Amino acid sequence: MNSNQATINKMSEMRLHGIFRNLLETGKNMNLTTDEVVSYLIDSEWDEKHNRRLDRLTMAAKFRYHAALEDIDYTLDRTLDKNQILRLSDCGWIKTGQDVLVTGPTGVGKSYIGTALGYQACQLGYPVYYAAASRLFNELEEAKQDGTYLKVLGRLMKYKLFILDDFGLESLTMVARMALLEILEDRHSRKSTLIISQQPVSNWHELIGDPTIADAILDRIAFNSHRIDIDGDTARR
Repeated sequence: MNSNQATINKMSEMRLHGIFRNLLETGKNMNLTTDEVVSYLIDSEWDEKHNRRLDRLTMAAKFRYHAALEDIDYTLDRTLDKNQILRLSDCGWIKTGQDVLVTGPTGVGKSYIGTALGYQACQLGYPVYYAAASRLFNELEEAKQDGTYLKVLGRLMKYKLFILDDFGLESLTMVARMALLEILEDRHSRKSTLIISQQPVSNWHELIGDPTIADAILDRIAFNSHRIDIDGDTARR
């Protein structure tokens, strides 16, 4: 085995896949200096690891579909503040454990915008988890029955950003109310939560049902969060 092949084999075992993939290509280019070759290979390895991490984060997030902030259409008449979205795009709010509420009627692009913020968080290396409210609350109801409730709640705390979509499409059961309160209590000021709802925040107290629990939930999520209130024609046309 020649020395070049031995080096390539070692890089493969060390999972230096970016360097491994580009080594022969750069070796053929005699116009590059040694410094340029090293810089190119290091950049290739960095890109390779970044892309693999991004793939892992987006797969773990379980997004319903792909969305990107750069693809948001600001020409539609839906009261969407581009400056606000741009300010949120650096994800500094996640670093400091702040929350975001996205509300508006059906079809105006709430879920797309919320998901795009989630993808942006993944791009910047933050673990994200996305769940539809009905699916999550059904899972928690079942977890109450089989003794895995605390395990499910603990799993949600692993993520720097938790996205709850379609909140308010159906009334909350007592288990769902208490679960939402526990999730928000655990995450409050430590990790970020993004809630997407057709219902304006002013309706959430009645939607939650129990006045005492509703007060506690709104105290933790509604008053100091970033609010994206969208109105206008459906974007699905």
